[in-house]
Amino acid sequence: MKRLKLIALFLFSALTLQVSAQQKKYAMVIHGGAGTILKKNMSPEMEAAYIAVLTQALQAGYAQIKAGKTSMDAVEATIHVMENDPHFNAGKGAVFTHDGKNELDAAIMDGKTLMAGSVAGVTTIKNPISAARAVMEKSEHVMMVGAGAEQFAKEVGLEIVDPKYFWTKERWNGLQKAIKEDSTKAVLDHGSKKSELLGSKNHDYKFGTVGCVALDKAGNLAAGTSTGGMTNKKYGRVGDAPIIGAGTYCNNETAGISCTGWGEFYIRNVVAKTISDLMEYKSLSVAEASKIVLDKVGKMGGDGGLIALDKNGNVAMPFNTEGMYRGTITTDGKIEVSIYK
Repeated sequence: MKRLKLIALFLFSALTLQVSAQQKKYAMVIHGGAGTILKKNMSPEMEAAYIAVLTQALQAGYAQIKAGKTSMDAVEATIHVMENDPHFNAGKGAVFTHDGKNELDAAIMDGKTLMAGSVAGVTTIKNPISAARAVMEKSEHVMMVGAGAEQFAKEVGLEIVDPKYFWTKERWNGLQKAIKEDSTKAVLDHGSKKSELLGSKNHDYKFGTVGCVALDKAGNLAAGTSTGGMTNKKYGRVGDAPIIGAGTYCNNETAGISCTGWGEFYIRNVVAKTISDLMEYKSLSVAEASKIVLDKVGKMGGDGGLIALDKNGNVAMPFNTEGMYRGTITTDGKIEVSIYK
């Protein structure tokens, strides 16, 4: 009898834990890029620095939600923290193009209205995520690029900086290494082996893209992504981050998604929108849909990860690399930050 009671108690405890896990509701999820991130290559000081800024970013966005602000406000505030921190490939600390410039891309989308905005190839806007939001809210367009986007940002009162603001020694050294190894093939040779497209070594250099998906008190989702793109990129190359449906997508009926990884593969698979479509038309969970799409990216030779948050506060953070800087905060303010597999 005693044994039966113990078994019953164990089963009850397991069921309670399972229900508790299912009921955990997330207010926000973020990423700071995916790639070859190994603990053995990370100093304790560097690891602590990443954890600190990811935590700070989550706190900044959660403060907006807690104050009753919109998910758009939360996404923008969160990404500002990471754009302003040189640890990530977005804003200050962005990687360099082949010509030694920092060309920035960003996108944001409102899950309630399906309104979206993005900028690409900008070099003087301090916080590209704010420019993306301005395109969405203060123009009739969805995407602006280059000098035109910069002119628009200036006219609507965003902070404009000297391009030197984005310069960091680590990223500059990364460019010199990439040029020396000649590993980035910006012009795709369709006769090349898949591993040679864009370079079999250098594509990892670009990881560090940042993203955020938030769910506010009104039940509205928003998603945003910001990046410096690919080290040693040429010819005005643009990846998936600013392309609505590829690297960024959000719909209250399904989920908000922000991607990070080898952009060409995310564009070809229309990753973010496909996840939403699988949820909408096949009634898959956010975790199931995210896994299916990322697996397809992997089978094609692409690597990276993504974050997704559905309308019920369920989260998915799959990646097929050695690590992904990522974090969550629940509706009651509990923060979790992870780096490795």
